[in-house]
Amino acid sequence: MTTDDHSFHRTDDDRLDARALVLLTLVAAAAGVVAGFVGGAFRWLLTRLDAWRVDVVDWSDHHGPVGWLVPLAISAAAAAAATWIAIKVPRAAGSGIQHVEAVERGQAEPPTLMVVPARFVGGLLSIGVGGLVLGREGPTVHMAAAIGAAAGRFARATTDEIRGLQTVLSGAGLAVAFNAPIGGAMFVFEEVAKKVRIREVVWTLAAVATAVTCSRVVLGDMPDFKVSNVSAPALATLPLFVVFGVLVGLLGVGYNWLIRACLSWFEALHRIPAVVKAAAIGATIGALLLISPDLAGGGDSLTQRILDGHRIAILSLLGFLAIRFVAGPLSYSAGTPGGLFAPMLALGALSGLLFAWLINLFSSTLATELALPLVLVGMSSLFASVVRAPFTGIILVIEMTTVTSAALPMLAAGAGAVVIASLVRSPPIYDDLRERMLRADKAAKQPPSTQ
Repeated sequence: MTTDDHSFHRTDDDRLDARALVLLTLVAAAAGVVAGFVGGAFRWLLTRLDAWRVDVVDWSDHHGPVGWLVPLAISAAAAAAATWIAIKVPRAAGSGIQHVEAVERGQAEPPTLMVVPARFVGGLLSIGVGGLVLGREGPTVHMAAAIGAAAGRFARATTDEIRGLQTVLSGAGLAVAFNAPIGGAMFVFEEVAKKVRIREVVWTLAAVATAVTCSRVVLGDMPDFKVSNVSAPALATLPLFVVFGVLVGLLGVGYNWLIRACLSWFEALHRIPAVVKAAAIGATIGALLLISPDLAGGGDSLTQRILDGHRIAILSLLGFLAIRFVAGPLSYSAGTPGGLFAPMLALGALSGLLFAWLINLFSSTLATELALPLVLVGMSSLFASVVRAPFTGIILVIEMTTVTSAALPMLAAGAGAVVIASLVRSPPIYDDLRERMLRADKAAKQPPSTQ
């Protein structure tokens, strides 16, 4: 078995000495403190910029055609500026999780501290100012990983230990991004490392604990989403959730394909400067903002409205689903700092609402009972299909909503989503993105052709 296999195993070859278990645990905890405050500040500023973006759209509505151009211009300029930053600091482009995984596998060098300001500012521009349909978790994970690697270098750790510290700090970053400490810890072992080593378990416990504690100093201690009491669905409805999981799995397969396709299409337009392509994408997102602010951004406000029981007409629901399905991959192809997780959660919530509408055609009572569970299951199952880390997705949704009553449907639907995505041979998204990154690195090192 190689570390490139999408597998999960335990190794027992750790150096379980005092240095690994005590000194480097303290290093991981200290790095978690820094990552918690940096990630907390990043998230706090994004929240403020989300509100500011809505205010800009409201202002433009009262200033006629000229006013309508303002959101387009702001989004275009923000996307272009964020892409310029990513050109200057190439590791700042995209999610960053694929780089963390490449480092863990020894395929790339650990990130430098230059990644932190580049992703911090670039993420604020692309996600906050520009409203691109990207997630905060990608930059937060990568910034935390860079802080972990820097802490390891400062402590004169070995190359293997530095890789381990950047890996465990990536989980601390995810925990901060979603206020989900257990989900962040699970992410380390299920998605990034795919193996369990005792020393990294201890480092993860320390790093996640200090990071989330410090982020809560900045943001407060509250779940990401407020959800009313959700009754556990009857066991007899589990087959419905399996069917739903399979359908969401196919949705995830399509989403994966569209991400890869958009990246390939925009790479093919090599004659057009990357900044110009990003500006065009930003202007497109700015136009969506004029239609509805919920069509742009990470999608947290849209997800919250769905969880609040807000009714959405079927045509609007289909429109939101279709537009955000395309806008996410389109935004990612701009090459700005930004992740994939948060937009997927909104897309999964919309898919749950759509399936509830279909059930309503046969039984309005059953549809009402299953609406919220389906929304929660849609969030975790789309994650399972796209990322192929079902337990991480389930734990994230449970921690973000503090709802445990839908755990069994999440497990059943997650199984269906993973099975169908695997049967049709859709690669896990970060495996594909990592391979793309490594190919680009290899091409960049080759001397230019003299022909």
